[in-house]
Amino acid sequence: MNQAFTSQLENGIAEIVINKAPVNALDSHEWHALAELVNSIGQNPDASVLIIRSEGRGFCAGVDIKELDKHPERIVTVNAGNYETFKAVHLCPIPIIVALHGYVLGGGIGITGAADIVVASECTTFALPEVDRGAMGGGAHLQRLFPVQKVRYLFFTGESITVQDADKYGFVERIVPKDKLRENALDIASKIAAKSSDMIRIAKESLNGIEDGDLEAKYRWEQGFTLQAYTSPDSAETRRAFVDKRDAKF
Repeated sequence: MNQAFTSQLENGIAEIVINKAPVNALDSHEWHALAELVNSIGQNPDASVLIIRSEGRGFCAGVDIKELDKHPERIVTVNAGNYETFKAVHLCPIPIIVALHGYVLGGGIGITGAADIVVASECTTFALPEVDRGAMGGGAHLQRLFPVQKVRYLFFTGESITVQDADKYGFVERIVPKDKLRENALDIASKIAAKSSDMIRIAKESLNGIEDGDLEAKYRWEQGFTLQAYTSPDSAETRRAFVDKRDAKF
């Protein structure tokens, strides 16, 4: 098992727990491994529902910017890992519940936007600071959570939004104290696991089929602009400034 996350399966409820200090930012290998794990759980006939949650300061800070600062050529494999992970979550044959706390950034937005049900602790915040990191992507998944103009505001400014303010948009099923987060995710998962697994799998495929547009195609379109952004000197400067903990200079 990859050390960045662990998994377990009990009574039809699978759990993946991301735990990579300090901020749960995954590198290129870990994104691919996470996609493989989600796909594997989805194909397990003993699994009826999957919870994805995290330990530490926040749910997920996205990609490992320090890795990309040292190895900018890895952007292609990072992009592929992100794509495969978000696709695995979205198209997983069983429902996926995300249990969020702290910051939900970048790739964390991708996982959340691709999931079926969102439970969040009272300390949760959402942001997509891709412009400030010299990248693109995530707008398609953010748009499953927020309306178009709010997505553009968040994307252009890089500002965060609290779960209390996000709640007005209706995508958060429950907002709970942090120490009750897993308990509430398990409560919802238990309701799903008690039903016919065959019926739930049919329902998941059916609901995916009636969505507007093609989420994976939209995200793939965005990723083309990530590669374009990476050809700009400004993109490299944003990553260097992030690593050096200073303001970027353009």
